[in-house]
Amino acid sequence: MTHHKLKAGNPAPQFTLINQNEKEVTPMAIGGKKILLSFHPLAWTSVCEIQMRTLELKKSIFDDLGVIAYGISVDSVPSKKAWAAAMGMTETNLLADFWPHGEVAEKYGLFIADKGISGRANVLINADQTIEWIREYEILQVPDIEEVIKIASG
Repeated sequence: MTHHKLKAGNPAPQFTLINQNEKEVTPMAIGGKKILLSFHPLAWTSVCEIQMRTLELKKSIFDDLGVIAYGISVDSVPSKKAWAAAMGMTETNLLADFWPHGEVAEKYGLFIADKGISGRANVLINADQTIEWIREYEILQVPDIEEVIKIASG
């Protein structure tokens, strides 16, 4: 598979995925909002849990900034459903990039084929559906949500 990196200014690849409530979600179809795609390697792991809980904790700030945040990993929908319930997450869509496995992560150049997971990254997409900002993190690094908020409010 080609591993092309996207950068600021590139059009954001469109996609539809299933969320933890078994509903189809097409982020770019909403229109008029910025979108934060928060890619994480796997559900049920500690750093990913912090990353996802932070999206939920900052939801009111994102709302004020006109940003809708989504968590994305290659886990299955039943796994996402159980994980969201375990964390008490009700406000944030956790999307299952499960089948075709890692297809959305691949479109964004974030799929790690030999591990079968996505990298850890935040992608901020403008209302015009171009990428405003993209940042990859070490697998064990918790993304800095304040940095994301600062860029989104810029």
